[in-house]
Amino acid sequence: MSGKKLEQFLSEGEGQSVEFKESLRLLNEIGECISAFSNSNNAVILVGVSDNGKVVGASIGRNSLEELAGFIKRNTDPPVFPRITIERVRGKKVVVVSVGECSEKPVLFKGRGFKRVGKTNQKLSASEIRKLAKESGERVYWDERICREAGLKGIDEEKVKWFLRKAKHERNFGVEPETPVEEALERLDLTKSGKLTNAAVLLFGKNPQKFFLQAETKCARFKGTEPLEFIDMKAFSGSIIDQRENAIGFVKEHIKLHAKIVGTERVEEWEYPIEAIREAITNAVCHRGYETTGNVQIRIFDDRIEIWGCGPLPKPLTVDDLKKKHKSIPRNPLIAKCFFLIKFIEEWGTGTNRIIKWCLEKGLPEPVFEEIANNLVVIFRKYKITEEILKELNERQKRIVEYLKAHEKISRSECMKLLNTSKDTAFRELLALQKKNILTRQGSGKNVYYELK
Repeated sequence: MSGKKLEQFLSEGEGQSVEFKESLRLLNEIGECISAFSNSNNAVILVGVSDNGKVVGASIGRNSLEELAGFIKRNTDPPVFPRITIERVRGKKVVVVSVGECSEKPVLFKGRGFKRVGKTNQKLSASEIRKLAKESGERVYWDERICREAGLKGIDEEKVKWFLRKAKHERNFGVEPETPVEEALERLDLTKSGKLTNAAVLLFGKNPQKFFLQAETKCARFKGTEPLEFIDMKAFSGSIIDQRENAIGFVKEHIKLHAKIVGTERVEEWEYPIEAIREAITNAVCHRGYETTGNVQIRIFDDRIEIWGCGPLPKPLTVDDLKKKHKSIPRNPLIAKCFFLIKFIEEWGTGTNRIIKWCLEKGLPEPVFEEIANNLVVIFRKYKITEEILKELNERQKRIVEYLKAHEKISRSECMKLLNTSKDTAFRELLALQKKNILTRQGSGKNVYYELK
């Protein structure tokens, strides 16, 4: 938010869309404001400002903003995810909490609802709660809501033209690439009453993060099998179409491309099926909960790739449903529609089935779908070694397996050094792992070495 806008708020004082709070310690009062504004109108709460408009500054710890966001999420129903930033005003730090009017009303704080009337928050009566619930009526998805501060000047015309060309090629979409931007967005249902939706900004905005700081995709390559030491890390911003392409490119940079001869032809293959990786990344970007403060994350380890979305599966879907035929329930219908038009996704709920199929065809284990910390995570595993198999191994055999995950192959002499044991013992452990169908032997004579299957 601009300094000029903040100064305007300070000079005009508290009102229908502005509230001052001196301290972050006033959590319950802030929570009541969140409920009132969510039920009434878009507004801001300035923390670090006294009731008379004097900037006193907020005391901000290392995790203060995360704790405030968590407090608001836990105590509001439906959960509210305001935009929270720190701004410097008159030489002091002020926390700016931007709250949007919620389409799903009433929003309750600790079981009670509030509305904004002038400078005050007033408790909703039972009849007012029923009325708000009735007026909420049909659900409005987040990507369909108007992005009030965005305008056509912030839309990248070349991105719109590229999209229309691809949509025409892939789905024979009937809007010509040279169609004026405003008309094209209207034909794509990306505007309401001439104003841009959140989906329009995410798909075609020059700088979507100006409005949605959380709309990024973070990629990391870790050393080993734990998220402790980075080898490489990048955060991709820009449009969500660009983020998808950049994330796929990052994965390609950090997985191996093998070449083999099939008949008389040289064929190159990625160590993971790139189609499955692309599908999982696309799903994460398309179906994430953009109102949350988290980011899509791609984590690459020596033995696996994890793709973290933002938010749980939409109800009533479960992770078990993803392994069989299931209904498609898009969290962001406008974004999903546009991704469908350029053939990034299909609309039939078959994406996860194809991911499984591609992995099995590659000879890899079936990918794991699970919800961790309220986020859907897709895990691609390089090796067919499950926790059940590991439990059956002795400590020496486990050390050999962990070594191979990091180094890919091991000789008998390397195994002796690793285990600090005799040649016969090392050979016996390697042979046992072969018999368990975990290792495969390669080479001959002095050049024998072992790999994970």
